[in-house]
Amino acid sequence: MYFIDVQGTLISDSDKSPIRGSIEFINRLNATNTPYMVVTNNTKKASNDFHKFLKELGFNFGFDKYLDPLMLLESRVSKESVAAYGAPAFLETLQSMGYTLNFKNPKTVLIAIKEDFSADEYAQMIDFLLSGASLVGMHETSIYAKNSKRYPGVGAVLKLLEFATSVEYKVVGKPSIAFYNEALKLLKKQNSALEFKNITMISDDVKGDLGGAKELGIKTIFVTSGKYKSEAEIVPFLDENLKPDFVYADMQEVLEKI
Repeated sequence: MYFIDVQGTLISDSDKSPIRGSIEFINRLNATNTPYMVVTNNTKKASNDFHKFLKELGFNFGFDKYLDPLMLLESRVSKESVAAYGAPAFLETLQSMGYTLNFKNPKTVLIAIKEDFSADEYAQMIDFLLSGASLVGMHETSIYAKNSKRYPGVGAVLKLLEFATSVEYKVVGKPSIAFYNEALKLLKKQNSALEFKNITMISDDVKGDLGGAKELGIKTIFVTSGKYKSEAEIVPFLDENLKPDFVYADMQEVLEKI
């Protein structure tokens, strides 16, 4: 039973192509009727569109086995008066969902992924937060990998803003308990007896995904096919209780081990 990340795990951060062994891994789970959920921090495409994109790449799973933060957003953040920061595609998706963007006196500061946040944007966020806006992250990734570079992830930006303003933040997607609870609820439709202790989470984000999963009793597999070039870059510096249970190069190696 698995929760499976997408970016850096199933598909490449550089060109969005399937990573070695990833399609075959999903096919194996389908063939053996093994319950699983594909859990992604996608925020740039509407949920149905991103699922369709993955299907077109060759990943054979239905929308009932897919979950991203946009699918929980309406239950976590009011559509009124949101100052949203992220890629243009994220802002467009928000507006298509009926969210009203407000960069004068917002009720919520909502952060998604972006490689080029400016100092002026940070200053604006800080002003809004100090004026009483709440702080919400679409997810809590540690690193954002793009164009062969690694940028601070949403989690790093949230920590920066929390330190600057003392405003605590909430997270919609991974690794929030609400997100993993929703993933478990959907997984139970495949096998009602499942609990977190029965699940293994596979991801390239050992801090932003796997740390939160470990705290819930989920077993973890860290793949070094995405954000990190090797386990030596990050694993030795983690708290012992947050270190992954297994480390593999990519999904092909996972496939060979299960």
